[in-house]
This record gives sequence, structure tokens and C-alpha cells, in this order.
Amino acid sequence: MSQDRPYSNPNNEQTFKSALIFRTKATLLQINRAACNVLRKETTRFAISNRLSSGAIIGQSVTPLWTSNDDSEKPLLAGKVHNLRLAICRLNGAEIPADAVFSFWAQIGRASKLRGYVAGRELRQGCIIPTIGGGLCQLSNALYNAALDAGFEIIERHAHTQAIDHSLTEAGRDATVFWNYVDLRFRSPLPYRIEAAMDADSLTVRFRGHVSRNEKVQPLARPVTTGPASAAPHSCASCGVQKCIRYEEPKPINVGRSAFLVDEYYPEFDSYILDVRREQDPLAVPLKGKRFGKSNYAWTTEVFRDVRQSRLVTMLKACQSRNLAKQGAARQSALLGRSELLARSYSATLAYDITHVTVSQNLLPYLWSNGYLGGRTFDVLLTSLPLAHLHQRLDQALALHRKSKTLGDFRAPAWLVRAESEALSFSRRVITPHSELAAIYRDKAVLLDWTLPSNMNKTIATGVAPDEMKIAYPAPTVGRKGAYELRAAVQGLGIRLVTVGAQLEGSDFWRGVSIEERTDKEDWLRGVKLVVLPAFVEHKPRRLLQAVACGIPVIASSACGLENIKGVISIPCGEVETLRGEIEKVLSMTKDG
Repeated sequence: MSQDRPYSNPNNEQTFKSALIFRTKATLLQINRAACNVLRKETTRFAISNRLSSGAIIGQSVTPLWTSNDDSEKPLLAGKVHNLRLAICRLNGAEIPADAVFSFWAQIGRASKLRGYVAGRELRQGCIIPTIGGGLCQLSNALYNAALDAGFEIIERHAHTQAIDHSLTEAGRDATVFWNYVDLRFRSPLPYRIEAAMDADSLTVRFRGHVSRNEKVQPLARPVTTGPASAAPHSCASCGVQKCIRYEEPKPINVGRSAFLVDEYYPEFDSYILDVRREQDPLAVPLKGKRFGKSNYAWTTEVFRDVRQSRLVTMLKACQSRNLAKQGAARQSALLGRSELLARSYSATLAYDITHVTVSQNLLPYLWSNGYLGGRTFDVLLTSLPLAHLHQRLDQALALHRKSKTLGDFRAPAWLVRAESEALSFSRRVITPHSELAAIYRDKAVLLDWTLPSNMNKTIATGVAPDEMKIAYPAPTVGRKGAYELRAAVQGLGIRLVTVGAQLEGSDFWRGVSIEERTDKEDWLRGVKLVVLPAFVEHKPRRLLQAVACGIPVIASSACGLENIKGVISIPCGEVETLRGEIEKVLSMTKDG
């Protein structure tokens, strides 16, 4: 956002008189423009829609966000990026009908402190100054540049009078804006959609419309404008003119903090955060009253101390206390709703000076789709198969077991799958102890060591009759945990199968197999010689780690993520003969021993 027209001081020394003149002229012009907008009904705000989301790209602009390496400029640059995040939320997805006039200010609204805008860079009277909402000119520049590419009719556009390095002013394809009388307005004879997004380094604005790739929207008219002057503007952050009324003593720079947005406790992530988190970096966790592992951070967040968030906290606790089903679509939908609510609550933790975020995977698509990660680098605490991979894996298992009651009961919404996939592709790193998940993102994965439980009783396998062979299946009886494969593999082996969890594929599922049902509340490893989990999907192999800690051999599919763990035999998913052969081999060695 900039305004450098009503008054200009060639010495770049702003006085009370010059500020008063500027404010008086600006106010009169704002009143006049507001009256015109109301009386003439010149502008409107367009709704967000997806009708044209599959249209061809007819115009696009990509510009860098961080355009200065000067430390004194970093607070204003961070403020600019924050302001762009807020503005994009009202712009991205807007669809404009044919021949309708798009107005920047009608769509974005006033950039005020009450609406969350902070001090950013504004070009005014030959200087770059800190102003609430400053930096929105980068968005108006990008819109104008894309509109020129699309051949739109430019109704109103104002050029900057001075060039800013690394901006579209250098190419004369810029459009300055200042609430509300310095506006950017254009229209097209065809309907179109505006998309705006930020990654860690750049702002992208594109227009989509239903035109062929060989067809171009023809320009109807373009105003003749002069290019920006060559003189570079002064910056209040570094000019040092103490007589200027805008001068402020330099303040300590606190830009570049990281935020850690954590949901579920993992000892591996706890150790990682303990190593990398600094004292000034906020840690957001879901509930009070529980300690975050050996990091000794209370499971609380500053967001919950803010009275404005009290309703969200109440809703979150209600969601968590709800008696969810053990499996199925209802449970998964409720968990997704909880993650969305938690992500919305955590977003208040992301102050403008936070430039890097480490975030739990389940919160990622909501923070990404709402723009909170734009202009920031971010790492993901990867806890499960990405939804796109998860759907493929479940479809693979369902194709093998069409009669399963659980393999087809739930799939995430398509928009959520897309949002997660896109966000993961833009992440800086993924952090996980799960070897299969790390292999998906091999080039940027940080593979942590699994933490073995230290309080396990290693004598639990004693006191068993010599002729009794017990194998434990440490999961509910569901298709995704390899129940069908295990049932086929143990037929005729004369073993006793210890199951841990609900029988969700039917009460007679294990017919023909001698089973013993146990729960997590009892010593489920008592008397067990082997633990087997041939799962298609296993994100939290904690029970397998318990067996490893007790010295009990484990046969697990690669989906369990325990590759290269001593004591674990890894097998492919869905291969019954391989599974049976490994079970027989381990049991034979156990008998011989």
C-alpha cells in the first residue's frame, strides 16, 4: 500500500505541517470516493466460488516476498507478508462475472488494526514508512500485471512515482493503492476466477477463465501512464533523519522466531523439539495439566489465555470428551473436525514475526488452506501416511478383501487430500521416526530413532507350558491391520493367537483359529513367543516396540515403519505365503531354543 501524491518534500524531512496537509487532502478524497461508491454503486465484493477452478490460466504474476537483506527492514517485510496473508483470504477464489468491474478495495476491505493488520512497508511522499496494512501494493501490483497479461480493460490504475528494488515498478507494471480513493479497477468481457497464494518466498496471483489456450482476451482500453522515477526512496528504518516527525529510535529486532504447533505426544518429537526450540519460540499444545514429556513444557498455549479464544477452547474440550466410536466414518469425521478446530485455535499463536513453523501433520492442511503458512518456511511432524497414499493403500487392501466391513468405511474429503498433498510438497522438511513415511519424502526427510519403552518386564514370557505356542496380534481385528492375511497364515499351525482389541470384522472372524482375547489394560505380552502385525496401515507401532523392548521377536509389514530395528523381521504387505514362512521359521527356532 502506498501513497506519494498529495504532498512531497524533496528533502525527505517530514514536518507536522506536511503531515497535516497530507492527512487533510487524503481525508477529503476518501470521503468523496466513498460517496461515489455508495451513490453510483460503482463497486461490489465478489463471492468465493469453485465454478471456474478448472479453467485455463489466462494471466499470472509471481513476485518475491523478501526483497531486502537489510536487518533493519526485516520487521516491515515481515509485517508486509502478514498483511498479504490477511488480504489473500478475501481474494483467493473470488469469481467475477463478465463485464463486472473488479475493485481492489471493494474486495479486500479496509486494512485496519482491528482486522488484524500490522505495520508494513508503505511508499509515501518519497519514503518507505511503517503503516498499518503496509505492503498491499505488492498484491495490487501482481493483480495489475496479471490483468495486463490476460488483456483485461484497465478502468483505474495509478503508478508509483518511485521505483522499489525487486518490484514490478521497475518494469512499469505496477499499481499503487491507498484506501480508498487510490484504487485498482479492471474488467473482462468473460467471467474469470482470481487465485492468490504465497509459498515461503513468493506471491503468486493468477486468473483462470474458460478460454482455450490459443485464445486471448483482447484488451479493450489501457490508460497511458508514465513509468516510475528512477530515484530510489528513502526508508524510515534506515535513513536516520532525526528531525523528521516519523523518526523513531531503532528498536531491537525480533523477527525470525519459530513456532511449534503440536497435537499428540510422541517421545521422539519431544526430544527433537527439546533440541531445536529456543526460549523465544512459542510451543502450542492442546490441553493444560499434562506434561510434554521430558521437555517439561505444560500442554498449554498462550492462545488459551486469550479471552477471545475461550469459545474455541470450550468447543475443543467438548469435542475431545465426546464418546467417539472405536472405528468407522463417524470417528474419523469427528477427529478431522477436532483437528480443524485445533488448527484454527493455534493460528492465533502465529504472530507476524514468526517466519518458521513446525506443525503436526493433522493440522497441516487446515493451516495451509487458510493461508497461515504463506510466506513462512515450515516443517511437518509426519505421523501417518499422507491421505492420498492412505487412500491408495486402503483401496489396495479392499481389492483383496471385498467382504471386509472396515476397509471401505471412510475416505477423507477430496479438498482435504489436495490441501495436504500441496502443503507437504511445499514443506521444507518432514520429521518422523517411521521408516515407511520417511521413504516417501526421502530427499527431505529427517528420520528419528524410535524410543523403546524402558519399564518393560523382560520375564513376561516365562511360565508357559513347553507345548503351548502363543502368537500375539497387537491390533483390533480390522482389514487394514492385516487380519485377513494373518488368519490365512496361521491356519493349521497349531498355535494360540492372542488378540488385543475389538473384533470389528465380525464375531466369527477367527473361526478355525484358537484365540485368546486380551486388552491393553492387562499384560498382553504374558506368555507370548512371537508378535505379528502384517498391517497395510500402522502409524503408531508402540505395541511392537514394547515387544522389542522385552526381547520378543516381531514380524511386521513394512507399513509398520520399523525397518532396521533389531528384533523386527520386515515383510511386504499382503503376502500370505511370506508371512507364513517367517512365522514357521521363528517358531521352529523358538522350539529348538
